[in-house]
Amino acid sequence: ADIPDGSKIMFPGFGGVGSPQNLILALHRQGAKDLIGISNGHGGIDGRVDVGTLIEAGRMRKMICAFTAPTHPSRIPPFVKMYNDGEIEAELVPQGTLAERIRAAGSGIGGFFTPASVGTELAEGKEHREINGRTYVLEFPMPADYAFIRAWKADTFGNLQFRLAQRNFNPIMAMAATVTIVELENEPVPI
Repeated sequence: ADIPDGSKIMFPGFGGVGSPQNLILALHRQGAKDLIGISNGHGGIDGRVDVGTLIEAGRMRKMICAFTAPTHPSRIPPFVKMYNDGEIEAELVPQGTLAERIRAAGSGIGGFFTPASVGTELAEGKEHREINGRTYVLEFPMPADYAFIRAWKADTFGNLQFRLAQRNFNPIMAMAATVTIVELENEPVPI
């Protein structure tokens, strides 16, 4: 209820798997708009509840993700259509770099060098450094205002246990946001 317009929110999950569907639906009902999303992908495939639900509703201003192209070229998800029509911004980040930028934000790391994206448009305008004969690009942490997390169970202190695909981006996103909101599969376990 308190998430304001313009917030930067992290959404974990791979195509809906490990995605906090109830939190996404609650945000959809709440109505916040002009949001910036950080996610592995843009969702919106096969009617699943994921970040694509918010994109299709026109709530997202920008998506920062590792995958922007449709997985099936014959099925154009809302994100791709909206991007092509200039209705949403996109920032493409290599998947490993995305994960490390999020982890760096949660770990207090000021920046890191990676060979990913060297020689591509994604590295243009960024600091390059040669280390042991190999060229690297400087990347900075990627914090967020909020992280929507899905966990298998938790205790009353907030320690989370993840199961199966929930291990993807959930743990690092939980560390990288100012406020982390968790959706549980099971009731919290008292300590």
